[in-house]
Amino acid sequence: MGLSLTPDMILVLGLVGFTMLMLVLEWIRADLVALLVVVTIGLTGLIPSDRVFNGFAGNAVIAIMAIMIMGEGLDRAGVLNLTAHFVMRMARGVESRLGVVINLVTSLFSAVIPSQALAALMIPVSSRLSARTGVPLSRLLLPMAFCILTATNTTLIANSPLIVLNDLIASANVNLPPGAHTIPKFGLFSVTPIGLTLALVGVLYFYLFGRKLLPAHEDEGQKVTPGRTESYFAETYGIGGETAELTVTAESPLVGMSIGEAEQLHDAPLILAIKSGNDARMAPPVDHVIWVGSVLGVLGPREQLNKFANNQLCRLSTQMRQLAELFNPSRAGISEVVIPPSSRFIKQTIGELRLRKRFGISVLAVTRGDQVFRDDVRGVSLRAGDTVVLHSNWRDLALAAEDKDLVVVTDIPKEEQRPGKIWQAVGFFVMAKCLALFTNLDLSVAMMTGAVAMLLTGVLSMDEAYKAINWKTIFVTACLIPLGWSMDSTGTAAWIAQEVLQHLGSSAPWVLQVCLAVLTLLFSQVMSNVGATVMMVPIAISVAVATGGNPSAYALIVAVSSSNTFLLSSGHPALMMVTGPGGYRSSDFLRVGIPLTLLILVVTLIAINLMFH
Repeated sequence: MGLSLTPDMILVLGLVGFTMLMLVLEWIRADLVALLVVVTIGLTGLIPSDRVFNGFAGNAVIAIMAIMIMGEGLDRAGVLNLTAHFVMRMARGVESRLGVVINLVTSLFSAVIPSQALAALMIPVSSRLSARTGVPLSRLLLPMAFCILTATNTTLIANSPLIVLNDLIASANVNLPPGAHTIPKFGLFSVTPIGLTLALVGVLYFYLFGRKLLPAHEDEGQKVTPGRTESYFAETYGIGGETAELTVTAESPLVGMSIGEAEQLHDAPLILAIKSGNDARMAPPVDHVIWVGSVLGVLGPREQLNKFANNQLCRLSTQMRQLAELFNPSRAGISEVVIPPSSRFIKQTIGELRLRKRFGISVLAVTRGDQVFRDDVRGVSLRAGDTVVLHSNWRDLALAAEDKDLVVVTDIPKEEQRPGKIWQAVGFFVMAKCLALFTNLDLSVAMMTGAVAMLLTGVLSMDEAYKAINWKTIFVTACLIPLGWSMDSTGTAAWIAQEVLQHLGSSAPWVLQVCLAVLTLLFSQVMSNVGATVMMVPIAISVAVATGGNPSAYALIVAVSSSNTFLLSSGHPALMMVTGPGGYRSSDFLRVGIPLTLLILVVTLIAINLMFH
């Protein structure tokens, strides 16, 4: 006798629909949506109240936190800087070779570092390589981001859907029908043969077809030398000219004005610094008052500077004397940053962020797709993936980037913070992997052991560890896991499987697998890959049990397909982060992503079925 739809099932289906709708429309923050869902599950008793928040203490969430901390430790020790040197040496400036080496190195790191964190680390590395070799950045970033996703399934270390998979399998085992075999959990390297195959497919795809498929525009890839205003910024953002000093005389109408008021004047140049008496500062706040004798560091075309100086009765000097130290290219200059999806700056205007006052950073322009905001930049509300052009001291910029609210794209001069700790960082990371592989410890315990060892030996501090954790990802993952549990415990997953099989029951197993993979792929385009996994794995397991298939294979097809997000820039944080710096358009993702999506889908199904044959 078939299952009947119950009130609890209807409630679970409503929560699933609500979650999908909110994640697509973004009316409510993703982490708040997840919290709302888990509280509703608790209030309605879909799962026992003492289990509602177990997701926060689950192996998946603790392991993800530990991996984020260790990834930060590797970066602090300078592993990525050594990577840049290695890639430069191997590529020798040849574009085809450079792309292959970057993609191979990225694929290697993708097995051990979460996707979004790896994209944030590799964007400046790629920018550095682009600047030094002259290869356009647009030819490097998209393949790099896609290879992060194709290779992320190599281990259970860095891929959130694969880490969550074991928790979902444990829940499914509790609710299996009598007589059904318990579904075994996946080990750390259980998926490695499949992951390596997909990683190799990604690298070969761009080696063989990259030149034909990648965008031909090269304006985004011009060299960006720190501290200099080159044609790149003039052509892309309309930020051109030269830096100069304006000395305010006693007769100048600027006397008594604030910086903000002066910037509103007709034909006003960009005011990047000010010196009053012995006090010199970069990026003066808008309420800073200009006095007699103040020296303004400005940027603009020579004709505009001359006109403004004449109108405002100021002395113009194109030689930087008073502010020479502030504008030293080794200490300050123009840079690009991208706003990652986890940034707290999202939905705040440039004015509300008060970057000048907080960090000494001037915002010159914001670009979003083909739009460039430059004239009234203070009123621009930031979105994930926006590229922001800044002028700042390099040290101030590095300090602002500490909180992960922005990712620096431009290759800026910086010293390795703790190069003496590199062997400790690598050693403890390898130790954690060995504990997970050769002992019976849970992945969470093994990974956290490596993280604690890095903290105890000073690879990174406790405060840096807190900043390394993407709390939005943690909350979304921890709160959506109970939704997957409730799909199992209420029989919702089994009911959906029953309805699916009524229409496809006579179909071959590979047809069912394709349908599950495609559904997961489509869901992951518009919501998080963890959310897609949580919703689809219980259904996949129920379909497998009902048709006599291997539940492990069906569950793995879903988990792997959730990372097959190559069609939209909004489909994954890593893709969103490279869109602005690479100057990519929606058509670029479709042209490159559609063939790769189909190829990865076919290879995934073949590899998993061979593995579980």
